[in-house]
Amino acid sequence: MAEQNPNLISKKAMEAMASTSGSSFPLLSEIFLKVNNAKDKPKKVEILRQYDKPAVRQILKGCFDPKIEWDLPDGIPPYIENDVPEGTEHTMLIQQASKLWHFVKGADNATNRIQKETMFIQMLEGLHKDEARVLLDMKNGNLNKTYKGLTAECVKEAFNWNDEFAKA
Repeated sequence: MAEQNPNLISKKAMEAMASTSGSSFPLLSEIFLKVNNAKDKPKKVEILRQYDKPAVRQILKGCFDPKIEWDLPDGIPPYIENDVPEGTEHTMLIQQASKLWHFVKGADNATNRIQKETMFIQMLEGLHKDEARVLLDMKNGNLNKTYKGLTAECVKEAFNWNDEFAKA
C-alpha cells in the first residue's frame, strides 16, 4: 500500500468536510428573500419555521412588536455600506442580534444615546450590506415593505405567537 503524502488531506477528512459543506446558516436577508419569493402564506410560514433561530425571532419581533421602541433616531443613519462579497469580511446579523437590546428604549440606561448611535453605526458597517438593510428595515418597521408577505400575521403564525408577540 502506498504511503499518503503528508501534505494532502486524507480521504476520511475530505468526506467529513464534504458532509459539513453548505451547513452554515444563511444571511437573514437570504431567508427573508426566500419568504418574499414563496408563492403563498403556508410556504412563507414553512420557510420561517425552517430557519427558526433566536436571532431570527429577535429581528422579526423587533420589527413587528409595537411595544418595542428603538432608542435611535428615525431614518437611516450616516454609515459606510460594507460591500465586500458575501462570506468574506463581514459580521452576520445572526451573531449580532444578541446586542440589539442596547438599542431598545429603557433596556440599557448605562449607555448614553451618542454611544448607542455610534454602536449601531459600527454594527451596520460591519454587516454585509444586505444584512445592514435588514437591520435598518427592522428598526424602521419596514421588513414587510422590502420582503413581500413577511407580515406580522405570517410571523405570528410561524412561531405560534399571540398578539403580544409571545408564545401563545
